[in-house]
Amino acid sequence: MEPFIVSARKYRPETFEDVVGQSAITKTLENAIESNHLAQALLFTGPRGVGKTTCARILAKKINHESGDFDPDEDFAFNIFELDAASNNGVDQIRAIVDQVRIPPQVGKYKVYIIDEVHMLSNAAFNAFLKTLEEPPAHAIFILATTEKHKIIPTILSRCQIFDFKRITVSAMREHLKRIAEREGINAEEDALQIIAQKADGALRDSLSIFDRVVSFSGKELTVQAVTENLNVLDRDTYFKFTDLILENNIPQCLVDYDVIMSKGFDGHHFISGLATHFRDLMVCQDPKTIGLLEVADVTKKKYLEQSQKTDLSFLRRALEISNKADFDYRSSRNPRLLIELTLMQLASITTDGEKKNEVTQIIPATAFDQAPVQQTEAKKELPQPSTPQEEAAPSNSEQPPSIEAQENVDVSSSIEQHADHKSAVADASESYSQPSDSSTQEIEEKRRQLNERLKNKISNSSLKGISYKKEVKAKKQKHKIPQDNLPEEPFSQEQFSLVWDKYIQHLQNQGQMILAGILRVDSPKVNGNEIYLKFPNSSMKKDLERDQGKVLDYIKRELRNYAIHFKIDVDKTVTKKYVYTDQDKYEKLVEKNPNVDLLRRTFELDF
Repeated sequence: MEPFIVSARKYRPETFEDVVGQSAITKTLENAIESNHLAQALLFTGPRGVGKTTCARILAKKINHESGDFDPDEDFAFNIFELDAASNNGVDQIRAIVDQVRIPPQVGKYKVYIIDEVHMLSNAAFNAFLKTLEEPPAHAIFILATTEKHKIIPTILSRCQIFDFKRITVSAMREHLKRIAEREGINAEEDALQIIAQKADGALRDSLSIFDRVVSFSGKELTVQAVTENLNVLDRDTYFKFTDLILENNIPQCLVDYDVIMSKGFDGHHFISGLATHFRDLMVCQDPKTIGLLEVADVTKKKYLEQSQKTDLSFLRRALEISNKADFDYRSSRNPRLLIELTLMQLASITTDGEKKNEVTQIIPATAFDQAPVQQTEAKKELPQPSTPQEEAAPSNSEQPPSIEAQENVDVSSSIEQHADHKSAVADASESYSQPSDSSTQEIEEKRRQLNERLKNKISNSSLKGISYKKEVKAKKQKHKIPQDNLPEEPFSQEQFSLVWDKYIQHLQNQGQMILAGILRVDSPKVNGNEIYLKFPNSSMKKDLERDQGKVLDYIKRELRNYAIHFKIDVDKTVTKKYVYTDQDKYEKLVEKNPNVDLLRRTFELDF
């Protein structure tokens, strides 16, 4: 049994003509060799698997031939030195290379040093390499290769001729895989090779590795089904089917098919991002000038052109907005499956009878699908009955209604709009749920039109209707005001107030409100009847307490059973502590505490 050689090694290019997708760089290198304009320090940079090391090896062999023509049978490998800088990144390895560079080659013209992953060298190694790289011997050529050019110090970059390798296009990669499949005797579908090329993300080496893996799975017949099953990706037929269901407004079948996809272990994020890409490809097919941007096989391109005729630009633009928003919100969603299902329902509700609904963002009600057959592609499953919006909004525990004071702070203009919206929503809900289950689509459209008309007729603040509604709201508030005469006003002493004050500060500390607790500790309040007098060293503390004095007074009034208590807050800057900075200040502070200190200083004629 012969040992297996992976395709990335077996089909590594031996000439510049065999290099895939880097024609500009290979042509430049060939012309430089022929015209004898080749630099002595080259830097090959670019993503992984695009041919940097391969081009370096081909260049090293080609420049050693006297005639300039490459003979694959002639071996100049002993003139080529490869160094992996990832494992040999110290200054000692670079010094060893510098010592070897001075010795000329015995056969051939040049000694070529290929340093791979050069960005891994240490700063000391880079500095030891600078002089040799700037003025190398005439027989030495350095080829540096890296995937991260930004990590190389500028002094090295300025001494090199830089070649930027680009990612391999999907079409070029697909054609290369097609040639390899023919040489291996594998019958490969073009769409299957297309999926492999897209999965490789511009790296030819990755595509060859994926190709070997899929061939090991499927054998000599490389089909789309085998590739999608092995790579765990969704094929394009899935997105074509979902788009047809969306255009047909068939929400139930969309949800059933998505359940089948989830049961097969596919990721919802992968599904929604692929659906957005599918909408993008359909938009590309809308204009003949942009069809070239679609990197797919001819058979698949024909399917895109056929489905793009069923869609219009406004639908695709709205579909892209919805799917991209779901793609963005997927990571932060606590219920990703529900997010995708809602997205599918919104997508299927964009159009109804070919007419786009711009006015109201909504989902087609379930009553519209009573007669629509749903194809069950897997074993029949019972889906839980979704709860109604009223049930979801209902709180589990009873909540206290807002206080009268809080209600008075509500803006009247917002109450008018909310009142109009609420009336429209209630009227629409009563009409929608009171209709029979076999209502036709025309009746649903008529109710939507009526809802749109009602939403347009909102009450304006400046209209006569709005002014009269304001008066009604104010009259209702005056009617529900609690009379102040019936509230208790029991007397209290300074000691009783201090106990309640300290108790409230401790309560704030237990709740973690340290800032407000610290403000209340600054001064000891003075009681004068029902007036509480407070002094603060600055106006900022006064403003902070005035902002929160409502809840402070509520607590104190309730504890002391006196609802006539009020604060009087003043700013007294003398309360602020005087901080000592200079020697004079320190001396004056000591004299203030003990006048004999000044007598001592004058008696012995001391300096402060």
